[in-house]
Amino acid sequence: MRFLAAAALTLPLLSLATPAGAATGPTASVSLGDSYISGEAGRWKGNSVVTSGSRAGTDRAWTGSAYDPTRAYGASYSNGCDRSDSAEVRSATGIATTQINLACSGAVSANVFRASNGGQSYKGELPQADQLAAVAAANDVKLITLSIGGNDLGFADVIETCVKDYLIWYSYCYDDQQDAVNARMPAAMAGVGKSIDEIRAVMTAAGYASSSYRIVLQSYPSPIPRGADMRYPESGWSRADTGGCPFWNGDADWARNTLVPQISNELGKVAKAKGVQFLDLRDMLAGREVCAKATRQATSSTAPSATTSEWARFVDAGLSASQGDTRESMHPNYYGQLALGRCLTLLWAKPTGDQSCRNTAGQDATGMYLVAK
Repeated sequence: MRFLAAAALTLPLLSLATPAGAATGPTASVSLGDSYISGEAGRWKGNSVVTSGSRAGTDRAWTGSAYDPTRAYGASYSNGCDRSDSAEVRSATGIATTQINLACSGAVSANVFRASNGGQSYKGELPQADQLAAVAAANDVKLITLSIGGNDLGFADVIETCVKDYLIWYSYCYDDQQDAVNARMPAAMAGVGKSIDEIRAVMTAAGYASSSYRIVLQSYPSPIPRGADMRYPESGWSRADTGGCPFWNGDADWARNTLVPQISNELGKVAKAKGVQFLDLRDMLAGREVCAKATRQATSSTAPSATTSEWARFVDAGLSASQGDTRESMHPNYYGQLALGRCLTLLWAKPTGDQSCRNTAGQDATGMYLVAK
């Protein structure tokens, strides 16, 4: 039961300093943050170079005669927030009666903060903490899951630079991009920490006791494997034109072995400092990444499958024909989103302790499991 701890205050002061009791609406699970939790790329069931119709069954936007991305993203497709129907807050089960997705593709930490504390509106929407205030008043919020910091670090710029270095400049990207990430890291992690503070401030103002809800901070999975695990050769054009994974082995190794672990480790430190639970996703896509040897693309004669298809969206820059939106590139796809939802379901059953979520080779999302950190 929620309570307002202010026994030592006089009644007049209490009426000014404490909020009204929190709403007793339906229980709710809420997600905040960026594209990796909004459900970006949830439109796609694996990848295929087939460019017409349902793209060999991978395009969930196919209506039979045209493409309608709102079938996956709903009204959020119009402003580019891309909150898919398969996003982890939606696909997770057994947590709450209501699932509410406030995350928006492209968001940075400042888009989470309250407007009164430096928060910025984004894509025509109020800062996410201000949206959370309305949600907290109308619902009984039990879980808040946050994914933020990647755009503050310029993750999209890193990917774009590495792709161009493969397709155009024939040079590695990891050296200068590592320096860029290092330079942005302190401010980015400070923003993540402030985001957590802002969430707590909203919940306290809405009358919630800290013990009545849980905050989870999650990290990011690697969308590409190490160079040795790529199923397309480094030379030639198949890695770009067929696989949609235009990265040099050296850059792929850096991303998988250094960049993603570095970001996860730093986010884990923030979670510990702020006293919230941490969900480490660095290995969540292992073996299921774009171009991974253990996976295959769907074809006209091979339907997409949760056990054999890739769980992340390829980069369609360089492919023979573009499919969908470039912003969907390098995000967990429909299968990956279901796996993320399963990770969150499993974490809900563990009220304390940090966990790493991983997949089981050859199984669908039901094969996800947690390992204590």
